[in-house]
Amino acid sequence: MKFRPLGDRVVVRRIKEDTKTAGGIIIPETAQEKPQEGEIISVGPGAIDEKAGDIVLFGKWSGTEVKIDGEELLIMKESDVMGVIEGRKAKK
Repeated sequence: MKFRPLGDRVVVRRIKEDTKTAGGIIIPETAQEKPQEGEIISVGPGAIDEKAGDIVLFGKWSGTEVKIDGEELLIMKESDVMGVIEGRKAKK
């Protein structure tokens, strides 16, 4: 990806949640809520705390959805990130 955010913005890839309940019922995509966890892909020069590869938690309505190289990503201000989830790696 050749995109560098400006200022204190970060680029985040949402982490997909399971589409099945514990009982094995498949939840259709139209009924699923958008995940509020993601992996930081890129950070702007003004970002202080986050770094690429961090798994973060962000608000439900945070960021702007964009499509870069065919991939749906979020661009948001660093202040929209509520925190880093320690000890977790993104599933590839």
